[in-house]
Amino acid sequence: MTLISNHSGYTWEAGVDEAGRGCLAGPVVAAAVILPADYKHDLLTDSKQLSKKQRELLREDIYRDAVAWSVAEATPAEIDAINILQATFLAMHRAVERLSLAPEYLLIDGNRFKPYGEIPHTCMVKGDGKYLSIAAASVLAKTHRDDLMSELAKEYAFYGWDQNAGYPTKKHREAIAAHGACLHHRQSFTLLAEPLPLFES
Repeated sequence: MTLISNHSGYTWEAGVDEAGRGCLAGPVVAAAVILPADYKHDLLTDSKQLSKKQRELLREDIYRDAVAWSVAEATPAEIDAINILQATFLAMHRAVERLSLAPEYLLIDGNRFKPYGEIPHTCMVKGDGKYLSIAAASVLAKTHRDDLMSELAKEYAFYGWDQNAGYPTKKHREAIAAHGACLHHRQSFTLLAEPLPLFES
């Protein structure tokens, strides 16, 4: 499927996506990307459909080609304080705020968003498989978060974060049971129950 380069007709349309909303540990990460209005890329799509190597190669393409891009986080403590949905909105707002160019329109992956100032927006379910700018944001958010969790795994090797990125795998839950939770875990999440349902986006 060929992804669409623009939805709104505005030149500076930013795609926004997140990574890590369903994890037990680590921040939720959001990215915002403004691509050229007529941008084309044969490989760029939803980051979940790509291999790790493909995502890393695409990240370099996005850095090179994007008009503007940014990545931002909301911490586990913030997630615990305001809940994961609001923390996701917070990370998205921070990503939009950090863009070097003010967007004219926001294209949000998923079905809900908290408006950012006066900038108009559209929510797009499974937008990372439909629009290039959202796909680009999904790649940046996921690669940034995966790198972060791999770094944390050097200190907390028993959780397997270099493999599971903080998601609720069997190994991760067994490690929490054996070693307890750490400061990077989301204390408001059920850390030892059956795997959490995945969020639809």
